[in-house]
Amino acid sequence: MILKKSLIVAGTLAVVLSCATNPFTGKKTMALVSNDQLFPTSFAQYNQFLSENKVVTGTSEANMVTRVGQKIAVAAERYLNANGYQGYLNDYKWEYNLVDDKTVNAWCMPGGKIVVYTGILPVTKSEAGLAAVVGHEVAHALANHGQQRMSAAYVQQGVALAGNIAIQNENDRNLFNQYYGVGSQVGVMLPFSRSHETEADEIGLYLMAIAGYNPDEAAELWKRMNALGGEAPPEMLSTHPSNESRIANLSALAPKAKAEAAKFGVTSFK
Repeated sequence: MILKKSLIVAGTLAVVLSCATNPFTGKKTMALVSNDQLFPTSFAQYNQFLSENKVVTGTSEANMVTRVGQKIAVAAERYLNANGYQGYLNDYKWEYNLVDDKTVNAWCMPGGKIVVYTGILPVTKSEAGLAAVVGHEVAHALANHGQQRMSAAYVQQGVALAGNIAIQNENDRNLFNQYYGVGSQVGVMLPFSRSHETEADEIGLYLMAIAGYNPDEAAELWKRMNALGGEAPPEMLSTHPSNESRIANLSALAPKAKAEAAKFGVTSFK
């Protein structure tokens, strides 16, 4: 019993003491893995990925990816500096690469390592459409969503371990594992992921507007994404909001993004 209580107390203290602040929302977030640990691993994985894939260089599209990425990075620094987070990006090592792959996707690893797949460019259509994608992916990195997901997974595993230690009856333990696995995934982890996507949509919208790109293009991008079709799971069983929810949210937020950009003297958009 003493061991069980000690594990619970230790776990609780670890969660309480290992917190970071989201610079865009001001909210405390879990940080059981520090960026000092996360970034070197991220950079190594990024370099390995580039070595194993075909990186496109010297083309107009590759140059556009670099240009958009640089503008989004500058916008992020302007926003953070203006809101009291000078030096927040000191450990970021920005890099922007276009990779020859038909997958309709892009991503940004912790620490500012960006990849855009050629497969998404017919959907983005324009530089502003690409800025919506890059802004969203960069927002994930700036808000430390990767760090939070890793921390949440550690907590999820810790609770499961504590439950298995505490429950002595084998049948009860099996039931706990069955229901906890489903319940924690559908009730906690999936909504957690969807909230990250929604948060990244909003932050990304602000970043693209401050960078001089029309935030109205974000909703238009997702209309084109929606038109691609394909079976999607119900929103409650997905890591992402439904396309319809996303489009409505982005449309509603676009005027706020323009107002935010105006604070930085940006009133016209491409």
